[in-house]
Amino acid sequence: MKEAAFEAARRSIEKEAKTVAELLDYLDKEAFGAAVELLKNAGRVMTSGCGNSGIAAKKFAHCLCCIEKSAAFMPTGEAVHGGMGFIGRGDVLVLVSRGGKTAELLPMAEIARKRGAGIITLTENAASPLAALSDVVLLLKNIEESDPTGLMATSSFLAPVALFDALLSALIVETGFAGGKFGLIHPGGAVGEKLNARKQRQT
Repeated sequence: MKEAAFEAARRSIEKEAKTVAELLDYLDKEAFGAAVELLKNAGRVMTSGCGNSGIAAKKFAHCLCCIEKSAAFMPTGEAVHGGMGFIGRGDVLVLVSRGGKTAELLPMAEIARKRGAGIITLTENAASPLAALSDVVLLLKNIEESDPTGLMATSSFLAPVALFDALLSALIVETGFAGGKFGLIHPGGAVGEKLNARKQRQT
């Protein structure tokens, strides 16, 4: 391996660590709290995004299911072909769009608004169309991609993932979700084995 390649790898880790750490500097407590309240009280949660933003949104939907909050990731193509029927009044739509102008997400936000669902958007652009349609905007700032080209979705992928994990942690506390419940819905893999072994020891 070229020495320059290893240095590029090190710089990538440094930049990504910096991106996540800086979330603490600008995280808006009021907006974050409003997002937590919406999610806590939601009957169902739909998440969406395109590309790597969509992958981050899909992970968040899965994590919500893990704490017994009904959630689903909706691909944009399916959303405008009837999928938006999943949510209505009392539900929440969570969108991720770095520029806040993603054309595929705008119809979803407009439909959710008409159906009375709350909208949370993660974006860098507070003046964007998606931000204008949202009840809560969680801003991401000063993101510098970590790869040598500065074009790959690297740091801009990790930032929403970290913010989603922060929302998950807050929801666990707010809802009183007990880790012991996790064994029932997560019997597979090493985590399932560990949780069920612990349950057997307790009985």
